[in-house]
Amino acid sequence: MIEPPLDPREHPFRADLAASYLEGKVDAARFADGEMVKVSAGVLPLHRKPDAGSGRDSELLFGERFMVYDRDGEWVWGQGQTDGYVGYALEAALSPDDGAPTHEIRVPRTHAFEKPDLKTRPVALLHMASRVQVDDEADGYCHVDAGGWVPRRHLAAIGETEADIVETARSFMHTPYLWGGRSSLGMDCSALVQFALLRAGRSAPRDSDQQERSIGAVVDGGVDAALPGDLLYLKGHVVMVAGANSVIHANAHHMAVAEEPLDGFLDRMGGLGLSVTTVRRVMG
Repeated sequence: MIEPPLDPREHPFRADLAASYLEGKVDAARFADGEMVKVSAGVLPLHRKPDAGSGRDSELLFGERFMVYDRDGEWVWGQGQTDGYVGYALEAALSPDDGAPTHEIRVPRTHAFEKPDLKTRPVALLHMASRVQVDDEADGYCHVDAGGWVPRRHLAAIGETEADIVETARSFMHTPYLWGGRSSLGMDCSALVQFALLRAGRSAPRDSDQQERSIGAVVDGGVDAALPGDLLYLKGHVVMVAGANSVIHANAHHMAVAEEPLDGFLDRMGGLGLSVTTVRRVMG
């Protein structure tokens, strides 16, 4: 059997350089072990080329780890450790990988304030699933390595999860749609699914086609057998079943995260020549 070619979104390889763990699997002029760093910006775009105009393929969030394999001026090339996505990022928004996170952000977004006081200056904006180190607590706030104080209620200890993925998805209602976006400032369809699963303690690939191939179990009965929390995949898109005749998704029709009737969604997709190709159950 002929093995399918490796996906460059998931495997760091170029003609001139590849990750050491791919030696023997790909051809490259040289191989590198890489250097682990972490993201120090609230949101860091991940590009397909070392050029801000090359298109945003994804985003990295504060505290996420990133393996750097190559440096080219102000840009680095490497692989995100949350979902394995490969791309180029600006090195100025990365810092040494020093210490393990203790908590993560459990709400769509939150400010980190200069002092444990909501009237003081916000110094950082952090997003759901961002991992932080807490080193102090006072007056209902926690001081984190983003340089400020975050409301304690907006944090979850590492390992503390939210099982209701539909409610997590609903917390992003009206978030603007953004191709390649991966935060409450803007997100795409697969990012919404990814965050709902991350808060439930489950990992998920970045793009919808990757998710369709790999997460959960296929529901043999298709759409008619789908339950709340199940995922419906179409070509280039994913929606989450939210309830009886209801789905939630980040989409370009509403240009936002929206909940709408399932039958209306299916009719609209049918008008575009699209239909559900796979139903997956990821919880239960």
